[in-house]
Amino acid sequence: MTPPPTATADLAQAVVEGVRDREELLVEVRRDLHAHPELSWSEHRTAALVAKHLEHAGLDPRPMPRGGLLVEVGGAHDGPTVALRADLDALPVEDRTGDPWASTVPGVAHACGHDVHTTALLGAGLALAAHAERLPGRVRLVFQPAEEIMPGGALMAIDAGALDGVSRIFGLHVDPTLDVGTVGLREGPLTGAADHLDVVLTGKGGHTSRPHLTEDLTFALGKLVTELPAVLSRRLDPRAGASVVWGLVQAGSAVNVIPSTGRAGGTVRMLDAVAWADAEQLVSDIVAQIVEPYGVEPVIRYVRGVPPVVNEPRSTQLLGRAVREVLGEEAAVGTTQSLGGEDFAWYVDTVPGAMGRLGVRTPGGPTYDLHQGDLRIDERATVVGAGVLAAAALASLAAEVTDR
Repeated sequence: MTPPPTATADLAQAVVEGVRDREELLVEVRRDLHAHPELSWSEHRTAALVAKHLEHAGLDPRPMPRGGLLVEVGGAHDGPTVALRADLDALPVEDRTGDPWASTVPGVAHACGHDVHTTALLGAGLALAAHAERLPGRVRLVFQPAEEIMPGGALMAIDAGALDGVSRIFGLHVDPTLDVGTVGLREGPLTGAADHLDVVLTGKGGHTSRPHLTEDLTFALGKLVTELPAVLSRRLDPRAGASVVWGLVQAGSAVNVIPSTGRAGGTVRMLDAVAWADAEQLVSDIVAQIVEPYGVEPVIRYVRGVPPVVNEPRSTQLLGRAVREVLGEEAAVGTTQSLGGEDFAWYVDTVPGAMGRLGVRTPGGPTYDLHQGDLRIDERATVVGAGVLAAAALASLAAEVTDR
């Protein structure tokens, strides 16, 4: 068999130009996805739309057991396999953008930019497919469902073979604090570990005039909400960056009635994977200790989520090279570790890889926030992301072939 070719500069240029030639299509696809968002594990229309475009390009997308797609590009040569990943799901958030392509599904919106991720990966795949015979290996496209729920659809994708034979993986996540045309890069930890916590308290209720005859559940719930974050910060190394934030607190229905049930739910996040390993037991112990003096009974549901995304140095360098080749030297910018959770962590916990932060802010325009219904992105980011992903795959393949 003939040896595989290397990914030349001419090939990279041709692929990136192929992405740019598809700009109109990519914007159309992104608007379609934004108008028809689907929640985790229900991304059927999304996957079907992506599959249609891939099949039209001569590719053979393979459905995964619980949704999403795996697609192989190339394979004419016995070279390495590099993976590119995008997530498909939307959030249970009302779309408040007011755009003509705003969500048509009440209470569901692409408020985390996954429509951009999906479209960018599609664009990269279509451009690479046009030069499949010239690739010095394979590029596997991973269109993954259910990133927005714990512990994430990445685990299902890995079980379905997403990383079989893969030497490296890349991904992008939109960042509305960065201008379009830039990508945030960081070696090492990029995101935080994230878990879900739900605590239900039960106890003897009664009249507010006689709290001593009750197990004052509302007071106990208040102590839990304020003391768990404080105690946890003293039980973990401060360098772990632990954070407990409540998003839901419920108790009672009348001002003069002490209720018999109450609930608090939120997230437990931290920067350090070592501390994260001990967090579940520690949080459960602290919750029990806080409410014990009040006689209420806690039922704790702790959903272990995702570890931090840790960008492998060599992969980060290759991603940076791709950014500079596609966008110029000034486009690769530094970024900091966040407490946001991202199930891309499971991939880079298995094989080397890196995730970059894709700028989606219009220069001089407003800065939006993720997971908010008014999130708007500069649509040029879809083409930028597609070009960077394609170039990262080519750079990685070339490096793998050279190292052999």
